[in-house]
Amino acid sequence: MRKFTLLALTFSAALWLATPAGATSFFFSTGNPDGRLGALSRPPSPGELETETADDFILNDTTVITGATISGLLTSGATPADIGNVEVEVYHVFPADSVDPPSGNVPTRANSPSDVEIDSARRDGSSATRDGSSGTLSFTVTLLNPTFSVANTVVNGINKKPNQATLGEGPAVGGEVQITITFTPPIVLPSPPAPLNHYFFRPEALVTGGDFLYLSAPRPIASPGTPFVSDLQAWIRNSNLAPDWLRIGTDIVDGATPPTFNMTFSLTGETVPRAGTPGKPNCHGKSISALAHQFRGIDAAASALGFSSVEELQEAFKAFCE
Repeated sequence: MRKFTLLALTFSAALWLATPAGATSFFFSTGNPDGRLGALSRPPSPGELETETADDFILNDTTVITGATISGLLTSGATPADIGNVEVEVYHVFPADSVDPPSGNVPTRANSPSDVEIDSARRDGSSATRDGSSGTLSFTVTLLNPTFSVANTVVNGINKKPNQATLGEGPAVGGEVQITITFTPPIVLPSPPAPLNHYFFRPEALVTGGDFLYLSAPRPIASPGTPFVSDLQAWIRNSNLAPDWLRIGTDIVDGATPPTFNMTFSLTGETVPRAGTPGKPNCHGKSISALAHQFRGIDAAASALGFSSVEELQEAFKAFCE
């Protein structure tokens, strides 16, 4: 009986190793721009405050995010050629990675992005930030509409309470662009128990002679987007307000019935359902084994996921497992 059991276990293990799990593609989208709002999202530059606009997504499995798209409006006659850099950060939801209780400078921090991006909070120094200027992402820009209009904008009116309700800064017209981003290397994010599987995606674009106004998308998410139950509204801050954030609709645009907004972005990648759990001693070995099984080998996994080498994939999952 014992011999039979051992043979059965050996056969089961061999069958698991010999039968690759189907790679599960990950795709998330908030849909298409709805023309309601453009919100500034730009890095710091001489004479200009950094201004960050963020919107949320959720993961149900450990996910390797290989790329993204963002949609925006270029102001002041700027063209796609004037976009000099793109940077992306990922945040948890407050109160993770944050001082709690917060400063009190904004009406609420409930359901906002955290104080700092994920890499600033990690003790091992690993990063979910990607920046074109440092070679950790590449991007292309496509002009979709040379005269796209939005009904309202939020650019400079980002103030501490009680002066947060500016109602927005009025309509704008400019070139609608889509920026297609490839992460080099990909971003590996776990799907821990809620709420830590809920993230905010924050892109910025540096534009010479103009600004990038991140375009809103319908809320709740509508087709062709991918709706989810706990979808949160978009938030914004500048360097004068940081580490706090304001709700673009509820706090800034305000009104008798304040609107709420999503921002127009998509994410693509692959899920790794059998990856290890960050912080567990066997996380790295389990994750590499899962990848080798899922993709018929670790070399194939590195290639399929967009890593430049097996070594780069190994390092990414070492950081993931910390």
